[in-house]
This record gives sequence, structure tokens and C-alpha cells, in this order.
Amino acid sequence: MFTGIVQGTGTVTSIVEGTAIRTLVLSLPNVENLAIGASVAINGVCLTATKIEQQEVHFDVIQETLTRTTLGELETGHQVNVERSLAFGDEIGGHLLSGHIMGTGLIQSINDVGEGMDLSVLVPNDMRKYILEKGYIGVDGISLTVGEVDQGCFSLHIIPETLRLTTLGAHEIGDAVNLEIDSTTQTIVATVERYLSQN
Repeated sequence: MFTGIVQGTGTVTSIVEGTAIRTLVLSLPNVENLAIGASVAINGVCLTATKIEQQEVHFDVIQETLTRTTLGELETGHQVNVERSLAFGDEIGGHLLSGHIMGTGLIQSINDVGEGMDLSVLVPNDMRKYILEKGYIGVDGISLTVGEVDQGCFSLHIIPETLRLTTLGAHEIGDAVNLEIDSTTQTIVATVERYLSQN
């Protein structure tokens, strides 16, 4: 489990193409006590560490993940958001995330607001029922509060600290971002839909 509180950014140092798996080699900001088999969220995607060499950590990514998320677009030198998995007793500063991406959205607008930033993200049709004003959403692994929702887009109001610690400030209009809906929202929507279909 993760909280959506990104601990810093890592850098893609190399990409190794296998027969059915692509290995991402990332330089992480903190590998203290990281063990092989540990879960790490990379741009919100839960990946397993398969090899650790000083600051460089290897992650194997299957085709399904490459297709469903933005990880397939990564190239050497790209920056990624990094969050180590939640440990028992840790403070939950964001909201609980599993690292299972539901889909990707497209950035429609970017506006600087003082030292912060406002973004608008277009959501795929099948995800729109989960997007609620003032609800939680994971965007590239960052726990954020949904702002206004209008015609398939939702707005985000980003504070300077989030821009400093994450890759959000480097995005451009048209870029894709990974989206994760919290499990509570998914459950409520599914329950209401089932109830309405039965009555």
C-alpha cells in the first residue's frame, strides 16, 4: 500500500528490452533498507525491486503495465515520482493507494498561479463516474484533491511543495498521466450501480 505522498524523484538510467519484459533501471533518491522483492510506486505504478546496485534499482515491467500506464513512454533520462511502500506505523499523509492504475488522463491546460499551478485533466469515458469534486485521486502517484469537474475534465490546484518534490511541473499540455481512483470510491459507485440495476 502507498499514501500518494511522493518522497522525491528518480531518474531512468537505462532500459533493457527482454522477450516479454522490459526492465527499467532507476536511480532512486533513497534505497536505505530497500530489499529485493520490495514494492515501490513509480509514477504511481506498484513495481517490485528485482536487483539493487547502490542507488540503482531494477524493476521488471510486463506488457500489460506498459500498455495501461505511462511507463511504456519512459526513456533514459526521464524523471519519475518515487514512493516506497507504507510501513506499519507510518503516518498516512495522503490517502491509501494500491499502485494499480485504472487508466491514463491527458493534461488539457496548465496555468501558473503565483508559485503554484492549476492543471486540467481529461478523463477517459469509463472513469468519469468516479471523478467527484473534493474527492481524492492519485495522479502519477501523487495524492491530490479533485477540484472542479466539467465535461469530462477535472481541475487540480497544485501547491509549490508538490511541484518541488514531484514531476508535475515538468508536464506539458497533451501529456498523459497515470490515474488511480481510491478503492472506497470504486466500491461506493459499484454498489450504487448494482442497487439501481436491481431496483
